[in-house]
Amino acid sequence: MPDDGDRLSADDANILALESDVLTGHTLKLMILSPGAPLDLHALRASVATRLSGQPRALERVVTDGSGQRPRWAPAEHFDIADHVRRRADSGCATPEDLRRTVSALMSEHLDRSQPLWTLDIIGPLADGSEAIAARMHHAMVDGIAGMRFLEAILLDPYDAPMHPVGTRAADVRPSGFTEWRRLPATVVRELGRPGSRSPFDKPITSARELAFVAAPLDGLRFVGASRPAHATVNDVLLAAVAGGLRAWLGTRPAGRDLRAEVPVSLHHRDEDATELGNRDSFINVDLSLSEPDPLRRLDKIAAHTRKEKQLDDAALLYDLFHSLGRLRPADELIHRIARSPREFSVAISNVPGPRVPVAVAGRRVDRLFSSSEPAAHHALRIAAISHADEMGIGFCTDPTALTGVASLADAVADSYRQLHQAATGDAP
Repeated sequence: MPDDGDRLSADDANILALESDVLTGHTLKLMILSPGAPLDLHALRASVATRLSGQPRALERVVTDGSGQRPRWAPAEHFDIADHVRRRADSGCATPEDLRRTVSALMSEHLDRSQPLWTLDIIGPLADGSEAIAARMHHAMVDGIAGMRFLEAILLDPYDAPMHPVGTRAADVRPSGFTEWRRLPATVVRELGRPGSRSPFDKPITSARELAFVAAPLDGLRFVGASRPAHATVNDVLLAAVAGGLRAWLGTRPAGRDLRAEVPVSLHHRDEDATELGNRDSFINVDLSLSEPDPLRRLDKIAAHTRKEKQLDDAALLYDLFHSLGRLRPADELIHRIARSPREFSVAISNVPGPRVPVAVAGRRVDRLFSSSEPAAHHALRIAAISHADEMGIGFCTDPTALTGVASLADAVADSYRQLHQAATGDAP
């Protein structure tokens, strides 16, 4: 009988169960490599293969054994590195628009459940000599931070680059026992008890995906945050830039003025084993204040909201609540249904801290790093950011049959960031 230690955690199993004909369940990291000689596919496969031994999930597949228990991890008997590190056959990929189209197609393709749940696809060379690597990892295997640890371990050099506190994290020190649980009713009311108006992204989705990307300088994001009377974090500035972009993009659409974002919060400990994968995330819900026309006042409102949420430690308490209710299936299903409702939040906006220093693949510098997470039922837009060296890469993912024009949204967010920076410096637009 298999060891229960090989069972997926409750979080990971729940995520795996969400996969369907229209949901692939994976996250994607896009690395744009500096121009140079084309990557040697065989050498890259050999390099990755030698680094897999410290990552057991890289060599395991998910097995459902019919016992009624959660699925388990088991060795992939016929593992072939060529199935996981490959060159995308797309000779017409020459421009950034071609790359966006190719990566969108990858985002819509399911990973093979009979194999370990990750792939690295080389794309290009593009016309300028650059190449891209699209890394896909199933969310049942990794969350955002664990996914970056995985890539640092098997692909990137220096692969042990330290993470830094750019994304949203829960507080390191928490109250415990009765004091903590006494705060639960107020936490539930704040996070799950304020249903909003109908979301403009509350639409059925298909398996089609369309991606867009934009980047912002980390120094600029930090400058804007430090310019406020009550200091705003990099993540606050990101949320404010996204809010400004959504305000411009949605325009006068009826539901465009009342949007709440679900912001994932990492509960990974900074000192935990870097090989520990799986999911350990919670969330807070943040009003994006789209009705506020002034970009700095909008930022101040968002920063005040997130500051309060982190001080109250709502994310960690909600994590404990969800896990406690996991033993009571009807209550667990109800609370998850409420939490995922489009009336509770309109759009998920994640932010993962990536490598602090520049990284490389096979000697080729990674010039740009982006992240993409898929939309969900009744949430046709998903936004994911990741930091790398001196830049924040922001990825936008939609189902184009439900929501068109994602590239124009990316442009609107870039314009919104510039407006924030100009307002913070006092420069005229």
